Order: sequence, then C-alpha cells, then structure tokens
Amino acid sequence: MATAGPLSSLRGAPCRLLLTLLVFSFACEACKKVVFNMPSKLEADKMVGRVNLKECLRSADLIQSSDPDFRVLDDGSVYTASTIVLSDEKRSFTIWLSDMKKQIQKEITVFLDHQTKVLSKRHTKETVLRRSKRRWAPIPCSMQENSLGPFPLFLQQVQSDAAQNYTVFYSISGRGVDQEPLNLFFIEKSTGNLYCTRPVDREEYDIFDLIAYASTEDGYSVDLPLPLPIRVEDENDNHPIFTEETYNFEVSESSRLGATVGVVCATDRDEPDTMHTRLKYSILKQTPRSPGLFSVHPSTGVITVVSQYLDREVVDKYTLIMQVQDMDGQFFGLTGTSTCFITVQDSNDHAPSFRQNAYKVSVEENAVNVEILRIPIEDKDLINTANWRANFTILKGNENGHFKISTDKKTNEGILCVVKPLNYEENHQVVLEIGVSNESPFTTDIPFRVTSMNTALVTVLVKDQDEGPECNPTAQYVWIKENSAVGSKINGYKAYDPETKSSNGLRYKKLYDPEGWITIDENSGSIKTSKILDREAATSRNDLYNITVLAIGQDGRSCTGTLVINIEDVNDNAPEILQNYLVICKPKMEYTDISAVDPDDLVHGAPFYFSMPNTSPEINRIWTLSKINDTAARLSYRKNAEFQEYNVPITVKDREGQSATKILRVNLCDCTHPSQCVATSRSAGGISLGKWAILAILLGVALLSSVLLTLVCGVVGARKKKGVPEDLAQQNLIISNTEAPGDDKVCSANGFMTQTINHSGHGICGTMGSGIKNGGQETIEMMKGGHHTLESCRGHHHTHTLDSCRGGHMEMDNARYNYSDWHSFTQPRLREKLHLCNQNEDHVPSQDYVLTYNYEGRGSPVGSVGCCSEKQEEDGLDFLNNLEAKFTALAETCTKR
Repeated sequence: MATAGPLSSLRGAPCRLLLTLLVFSFACEACKKVVFNMPSKLEADKMVGRVNLKECLRSADLIQSSDPDFRVLDDGSVYTASTIVLSDEKRSFTIWLSDMKKQIQKEITVFLDHQTKVLSKRHTKETVLRRSKRRWAPIPCSMQENSLGPFPLFLQQVQSDAAQNYTVFYSISGRGVDQEPLNLFFIEKSTGNLYCTRPVDREEYDIFDLIAYASTEDGYSVDLPLPLPIRVEDENDNHPIFTEETYNFEVSESSRLGATVGVVCATDRDEPDTMHTRLKYSILKQTPRSPGLFSVHPSTGVITVVSQYLDREVVDKYTLIMQVQDMDGQFFGLTGTSTCFITVQDSNDHAPSFRQNAYKVSVEENAVNVEILRIPIEDKDLINTANWRANFTILKGNENGHFKISTDKKTNEGILCVVKPLNYEENHQVVLEIGVSNESPFTTDIPFRVTSMNTALVTVLVKDQDEGPECNPTAQYVWIKENSAVGSKINGYKAYDPETKSSNGLRYKKLYDPEGWITIDENSGSIKTSKILDREAATSRNDLYNITVLAIGQDGRSCTGTLVINIEDVNDNAPEILQNYLVICKPKMEYTDISAVDPDDLVHGAPFYFSMPNTSPEINRIWTLSKINDTAARLSYRKNAEFQEYNVPITVKDREGQSATKILRVNLCDCTHPSQCVATSRSAGGISLGKWAILAILLGVALLSSVLLTLVCGVVGARKKKGVPEDLAQQNLIISNTEAPGDDKVCSANGFMTQTINHSGHGICGTMGSGIKNGGQETIEMMKGGHHTLESCRGHHHTHTLDSCRGGHMEMDNARYNYSDWHSFTQPRLREKLHLCNQNEDHVPSQDYVLTYNYEGRGSPVGSVGCCSEKQEEDGLDFLNNLEAKFTALAETCTKR
C-alpha cells in the first residue's frame, strides 16, 4: 500500500507549509544582501528566516522593515505579517537598522526565491522509494488551528499498494470520526482522500489519532490498520491571563533598593514552549506617577523597589497597572492586564519632637501626687502604633525622685507629676531636662534622617507655704544610766520651724510613755526621770526605751517624733540558778549539772563562779562542785552517800562580784530514771487555802450543824403533837421499791406530805414520833412494819392521813434506832440535793422532784415515799432547796472530806 507524495498535493493543502525552508546567508554581504528560499505560499506569522543583525550594526536600537508584509524581531528573525504568495518574479524588501544616539543607519536587502525545482526532484525520489517498499506506513500530517476553509478541507490521500490488484475500499475510525467530536473527519471510500469538515481549536484537541483501514468489496482486509495521527498546528489565539485580577502587596517604607515587593504570574493556553506562550511582564502605569519606584522582571514577574524615596508620610499607597504579553513581548503579541495595589508600611523613620524647647510651671511645696504639666509632641509616623507612641524620660534634675513623667495613651502627651513633696527652704526651683523617644526603635536604614533624642527643659518653681514644725530626724537618741536618781534632767527631743530653722516658740507634749518613767518640759522639750529606770524591764528592748513626743507650733500645727532613750546598764542584778529541785539516780547518775543566768548586760554577766558556802560537815563530805563552762557547774556526790533528799546551798557570783545563794533540794534516789522517784517532802509552795475559803468552810460547818439540829427538833416536836406511834417515822424512811403507781400524794421521809409532780393537792399522811432517852443515849423512835398499804385505804378523789388508813387501830412492830443510823440515812440524801444545786450553772436552787420506785405489791400500810422536804411544814427541809450559790463551794468541800 502506498500514498500519494506530498508534491502531488502541494497546491492548496496546508501540508505544504511544513516544508523545510532553506536559508542561505552570505557573511561577506551581511549589510548588503540576504537570500531566503521559501515555498510559493506562506501563511501569516510563519518564520521566513533569520538575519544576523549584530554583524551589521551591533548598537542598533531601532529595527524597521520596508515591506509591511514582513516583520523583523530583535534577534533577526523574519516573520510573515500576512499570507504571502510568491510569483515567478523575485521579491525583495529592505531591513533598516538605526542607532538613534550615534545617528547611524544601515540597511540589509532581503531577496525571496521560489524552490519549486528542488521540491520536484525530491518528489520524484520519494515517489520511487515508496513504490519500491510496497508497505502500509503512517503519513505525517497536520492542520491549521481555526482554519478558514473552504470546507470540507482536503488534508491528504491514503492509498494501499494492494489497489493495483484488488478493488480497495478505505475507512477510518477514532476521535473525530466515531468519537467526540463526531464527524470532524471523513475519507472517500474509493479514493482515500481525507477531509476535515470544520475548524478545530487546538486548546481543546491538539492531536487526533485516527486509524485507516483498507479492505476488499467482500470485507477482506488487504493490509494491517494504519495509525494516522493528525496534529493541530497552534495559532496565537489566546491572550495571556494573570492568575489574579488584583494583587495586594505591602512594603516597608524603609526597604532597601532591590527589595522584593511581590510576584505576579500569568498563564497562556496556547502551545507551550512556543513564541505564543513566551510571556513578558511590564508596568503600564503607576499611580501616583512620579517618581518611578517599582520595576518588574520581564520573565519572572517579580516586583522590586528601585528607589529610596518611599515615604509613607508622603504617599502610603501605590497602584500599578501590570501587563503581560506573549510572543516574547513583541508589539504584535497578545496582552493581558491586572491591577496591583502596594501599601507602604510605616517604619519609625520620624523621631518625636517637642513643640517647645522650654516650659515653665509652678507647684506648691509639700504637694504630692499632683499633675503640674502636660507636654505635647509631634510625630509623623502612623497614629496609635508603636512608631507613634511616645516614651518620656527625665534625663536630668530628678536625682531626688521628686518627679515622675508618664504618657497619656490617647493624646500621646507627657504628664509631669510631683510624687515626692518639694521643700521651698531647700530649693526654690528645679530644672528638669526631659527627653522623648518611641516605643519601637528608630529606623537607621533611611539616610538623611536625624536619629538623636529630642529634649526640652522644664523649670519648676516651688511656692512657699506656711508650714508647721518639722520633726527631723524623726527618731532622736539620748543616753541615761540605769537606776539614775529620780529627777535627773537630760536633753530631750528637738523640733524646729522650717521657716526660721529655730525651735523657739514650740511646745512639746508626751504622747506615749510605756512605763511612765519620763516627764517632758513643755517649752524646752528636755526630759526628767520620774521613776528609777530599770533596763531589765519588759517594755525595753535592746537597751532602748521609746517615748512618742508631739511638737506643736504657734499656729497649732504639729509633728510627731520618737525619743529613743538608750538605758546604760549597771550591775544591779546577781546571777540566778535556774534549778530548784534535782533528782539523781544512784548509781546510774554520778552527778547533775546546774546553770545560772544574769539579766544584766554581758559586760556585767558571765563568767559565773559557783561555790558552796559554809555548810554542815555532812554536806561538804558528800557533795563536791566543779566548773563546766562560764554559766554552768557540775554537782557530784561521793560513793558512800545515802539515799535521801539533801538541801545543798550554792552560791553563784558574776564577774563583778554580784552574788546570790540558793538552796537546792537534791533527791539522791535508788532508780533508773528520775521520773520514778517521788520527793519525800514538798516545799511550802503546796496547796493553800485563802481567807475566803476558810471562812466558807466554817460557815458550812455551822450551817450543817443547824440543819441536823432542826431535823432532830422537828421529829421530836411532831411526835409529841400528832401522837403518832414512834415507829411510824421509821416506817416511811425505809428504802423500798416502787409501790402501786398513780398515787397523787407521797409521804416524805419525816412523815410530812409532799407535792406530787402534777401538783394535784396537798395533805398530811402521817407524823413522826418524838425521840426519848433510853439507856443514857438519845434515840429516835421510828415506825417499822404495818398491816395495811395506803392503796387499800385510798378512796376515789379523797386524800387520807395515815391514821385514817389504819382504821383507828393499827398494830406496829416497834424498833429503836440511834442517832448514827438517822445520820447515815439523811447524809446521802443531803449530798444528792447539794449535787443537784451544783449542776445549775446559774446557781438557782433546784426544784423538788419525785423519785420512781418499783412496785412492792399490796399489804404495805405506808404510802409512796417522796423526798425529805415538805413546803407546808415550818420544820421541814425546804431550806435545802434555797441554800443559794455560796453553799455550793461549802458543800463540795464538806463532801470531799
């Protein structure tokens, strides 16, 4: 299978444009004549050849063509500006090269020749080769993007060598035929001519890979399928486009030359690596226009700073119209634009400055924490930034710390204040040197800018005031010897008038004197001792005694100071042994240590000298004393000492001879630890009773005797008056269990009726007989036994006496008890009453109460037994409930005994 040669279809076919152009250059005639060989027809924007312009005029800055159908690039490339058709006649044009500065111009003549004969020979040769190979092979083919037709547009002819022997039919498939875009290509079945039906966009389809088939009428494939690629030649039909419609960049006003501002970027949909996509960037317009501060790299799109005149305070924002152009920036290339906004960032390139160089202000003396001056400044940097905010500093004149300056965050003013009182008498005026700077450091990269700190002078005039006395220094010291005589006079506290520097006319008053040792003279301030000063007193510390003094001026103003009295110590205290009682376990402990202290000053104290004064021979024989250190000694015993308590006198003397003797009680004990021994005798410092305690005890004994006497008399008198058998009282005093419950009346121990809990009524249940003498000893008859209980005789809502319960006759078993039995019975009851009195915190006498007893059953002739008091009887024991609080202490003492 073979295909028709390209020469057979040159006329009117786009494939003819792919033929190689032969360029012949004659170096010796570089500035005279250049010959280009080209086909008879050439489309627009096709390269014809290249001319070496440097050999003709290296400094040319203007290149022009005499023929508008041709354009010449800077590198000497010659392109067609429109479609060119060459006739048999030769065609030529001239290239003019000009150097505008040197006023030089040269020209190059370009001749265009037709190459028909050469192609004809080549066609003949290629035809012979293809016929001899006899094979089905791909044929390179292309078509122009956006071709104008006419359509259908013939592309090429496909033929198979099998057509010489068979009737061959041709067909194609692939994208553009039976795949999208459908029906773009078709082939004539019998001839094999391939056609395109409509224009093609290369940016959508850059190549079509078709497959051609050759078969006989009955469907027999006479050859293998032939890949048939059709390439779409690019046309510069797409404008370059920036990736952003607007760009926003920031640059510091202190940027150096060449600093990068930002990068712009554009894309082109045309075929890569061709002139159609070779882009160049440029700045079309800058607003504000002058001066030109920025440039852009033509290939990379990097925008840089090219001037040192960036000043945010003059222009803070620039607008650049950026342009990108394909065809390597040639004037016929397609373009695109974008807007770039460049914001100039503030730098601290303007130092703050004072509006005035000098200020004057006045202030009252002794004024404190007052604002005296506001200092405005000027700063051209951006407001409310660290480059604008001011820091004020007092450089000179504030060595004593009287002033302080701060910044008002809103107005950026300096606020000068007095923080320490000024004294007119010391200084009438103060001159301050104040400097100002910014929070951020000053930028040093910008030339011709002043970097030194701006300063101003502030003169502060101090106004005089009528002041009161001044206590300066606040604490003044005087020295007085300890134990000085009363009335000793010493110079005291001195205040002065700051106006006159004198103490005349001032009065003094003592505000505080802890011990009352000192009196102060009202006019002179001198002091006298009103008591003997004791350095060892508790209120003095470190030999110092402080007195607070008030100094009063003639106008009533005052000040307060401290008079510090340094009490000089004298040796008026002897050393004192700390121990009083010592225990020595023999034989485990061979000695014991004793120590002493001296409240006097150290110069009058240790070293101490311990000794045993003239004592009994027995003490000297058993005990020995040796020194341990300046304040302690060791007391040792001999082996033959007996176990007992010894009184050992010890004398201790300080370095100046002051001495004291103390008798130590030393218990020499047979033990292993001192805690195991108990002293055989105690010192006189044991428990002692005061005069009020002794008196309370005597009153308690007398009161208790009267109580007992009253009880005896009451029992005897009741027995004589009532005629009750003498054993009846004994019947009621027996301690028994609870009887029948519910009785409203109970009998007291002495036979008198007592009040129940519910206070339902009062009555007499029985009486106690009188006592008689028997065998020389006074006894009391008490009832014992009985045949009836109170319950058996109790009627409904009636109260009965014990006589009525007996029914007029009652048999009793009499028994006699002496006084000791009566005392043993009443004593516990009395203690119980006293205990109840003692429990009341307010010392209010406790009310009577009813005890609960167990039930003993029927048959008892007595009623319920109550307490031993009866309010209705004059000789009862009610007084025990009203003994008052003083009886409590007496009762406790008697109870313990």
